[in-house]
Amino acid sequence: MKKVLLGLCVSGMLALAPAAWAQSGAPTPVEYTERVPTEGAGRTALYNRALDWAQNKFAYKPTSSLKATEAAGMLRITGTGTLKQVDGKGKDQPVTVLFDFTFQATDNSYTYTVGTFRVIPDAKQPSQIVAFDEYRTELQADRNNEKTHNDRRLTAQANSMASEAAMSFRSYMNSQPAEGHVGLAGEN
Repeated sequence: MKKVLLGLCVSGMLALAPAAWAQSGAPTPVEYTERVPTEGAGRTALYNRALDWAQNKFAYKPTSSLKATEAAGMLRITGTGTLKQVDGKGKDQPVTVLFDFTFQATDNSYTYTVGTFRVIPDAKQPSQIVAFDEYRTELQADRNNEKTHNDRRLTAQANSMASEAAMSFRSYMNSQPAEGHVGLAGEN
């Protein structure tokens, strides 16, 4: 039985390996998107909850360009974070990134996206902003990349940041109290 199970595991890994190798050549964009059904919640209630999160709970500060359109149930905010690449000697070099959080509500669902990452390569020149994919390509071309793996390092950190922002938002949206219910379920 153990040999059969081991054989199935090995054959499964071998079957998946070519797909993994094919994907490793082209970097995927750093983005997290989710559509959440919320039957009967209402566009305005969802929008107000998301706006409250963006104004009071969004952890990636300083923020900029909060654009909120209540009639359309849309909002967009730009957050700031820090990623750490390393130099040839293994010393951390912080890099500032900007990313957008967008939200769109309907009466029965909402969609949110954490993405559009941009890098500020030189903290002394904050007006020079480079698209994340372009910056990653520059890192791949760097002669020290075989040693530092900064392209993969920053991609992993940016993906983690996108995931953390998304989890924070989803947790906040899920914690909204049900209308008319206070206390434990089933209590009167």
